Amino acid sequence: MTVLEVVLRTVAVLAAFLVLPLLVGQTEHKVMAHMQGRLGPMYAGGFHGWAQLVADGVKFVQKEDVVPVAADRWVFRLAPGVALVPYLVAMSVIPLSPTLVAADVDAGALFVVALAGIGILGTLMAGWSSANKYALLGGLRAAAQLVSYELPIVLAVASMALAGSSLSLATLTERWSPWWMLWQLPGAVVFLVAAVAELQRPPFDMPVADAELVMGAWTEYTGLRFAFFLLAEYAGIVVMSLLFATLWLGGWHGPFPDELGWLWTLGKGLVVAVVVIWVRVAWPRLREDQLQRLAWVWLVPIALGQLLLTGAGVVMGW
Repeated sequence: MTVLEVVLRTVAVLAAFLVLPLLVGQTEHKVMAHMQGRLGPMYAGGFHGWAQLVADGVKFVQKEDVVPVAADRWVFRLAPGVALVPYLVAMSVIPLSPTLVAADVDAGALFVVALAGIGILGTLMAGWSSANKYALLGGLRAAAQLVSYELPIVLAVASMALAGSSLSLATLTERWSPWWMLWQLPGAVVFLVAAVAELQRPPFDMPVADAELVMGAWTEYTGLRFAFFLLAEYAGIVVMSLLFATLWLGGWHGPFPDELGWLWTLGKGLVVAVVVIWVRVAWPRLREDQLQRLAWVWLVPIALGQLLLTGAGVVMGW
């Protein structure tokens, strides 16, 4: 790989990282608005307020960057980057088509899951370093949520890796069969629910429960650093949606995969993202004990059962 090719791939990933989360954010604004009988953004940029998030970004840049006097300054300032950068790296290894991938990693599935787990550590760092009791409680809740919901995600992805006899995302997508949508359905549901929880999205937003913890671990953040946390949330939705589309929905499989494969992957990922948005609007927030019970009483056993079923299916040649 030449230096020029490395630069071009890096620029492409950065462009996707800046555009796709904004697209998901704008979709959330409009979908939530229509589900609640509102119009949503209508003015910024003209047509249906398409530039609303860009305007929000400009607003955040102009805000003052405040660091609490008692805060651990270095950790406080690094936390937004720790929350955001792992999703940028993860996006670079997700294949949009057989030839369109920035970095083809042999253990891509494991790599993406590991990076997603790192991202939530930014919330823990923010809560611990803010010198604020509400932020600390939010950070501790985020840590407990990570421990609880990382295991179902790993087990669900392991089931797909076992079914396809590979950890490479490109290889798993090539070996994908429509039969997997039924055979691996329990694992797909487990992954989707656990991914929403790991992203701290409603109804699993206990670490940032505004009615209890002001804004959780983000309480003391202002300006661009606060915007980075919001961008990390939308970037996480993009990464998890594309990973789900790649593993369970066949990625680029569809009519004319050679020419339109990348559009199929992005389209399927957008559908999953809309489901994540719908869950936010349709379901009330869980209590902390309900959140933990869902993970350990339901998701982990179902994921283990799916893994056992997949192992039996591989042995029997399904």
